[in-house]
Amino acid sequence: VYYDKRTIEQLLANGIILLDKPPGPTSHETVAWTKRILKLEKIGHSGTLDPQVSGVLPLGLGEATKALGVLLLGPKEYHALGRIHSLPSKEKLASIVEMFTGEIFQKPPQRSAVVRQTRTRAIYEFEIIEQKERLLLTRILCEAGTYIRKLYYDIGEVLGPGGTMIELRRSRVDQFHERDGLVTLHELADAFAVWEEKKDDTKLMKMIIPVERALSELKSVVIRDSAVDAMCHGAQLAIPGVLKIS
Repeated sequence: VYYDKRTIEQLLANGIILLDKPPGPTSHETVAWTKRILKLEKIGHSGTLDPQVSGVLPLGLGEATKALGVLLLGPKEYHALGRIHSLPSKEKLASIVEMFTGEIFQKPPQRSAVVRQTRTRAIYEFEIIEQKERLLLTRILCEAGTYIRKLYYDIGEVLGPGGTMIELRRSRVDQFHERDGLVTLHELADAFAVWEEKKDDTKLMKMIIPVERALSELKSVVIRDSAVDAMCHGAQLAIPGVLKIS
């Protein structure tokens, strides 16, 4: 079934929701609440957000959990508000941006789920959106596994005498951006209730993305309809069966 022709039941069994995680609950708690709202047993997320962090948390429903690994490895974008304990000049801030753009070394913080070994991470884009005295609002596009709180700590160490991250929001996971339209838990609960009680799936349909969207950045091979059955039974794909490679 073409993904734009799927029913709401099919999307609930194999779709993706771009959830706007609120600050407070853990990612695990957020998934548990979503399971109760949608009355589903199988839901996964594409990368943990700390409890105090808000923003984009893609959820895979049912079979779509298998596609979440693709998103785990993709780039992440964050908007961070931090406080530095000195008052740097514009020239010094410009040098900091240059210093922390590209490949950097990071050692995970003490409270982390991984072994604390120094490792390299890529900062693709680092922008200072606004500075108000010692407060800095930044946008950071980075490699998966980058610790933004540690990044602010390291910036503070360079500037002296330190720095602290105050607030953090994830605005992008791989190709999924918050401007694509995020869904809150309250909106999801309301839309599901309308579908369940009034059989009106209009709102709920708009909240669930076909799983193919998560795989759109991968290379693909389009084959002829006549080759599908043979491949499903173990046959090798021959050149005449290929329509397109992208």
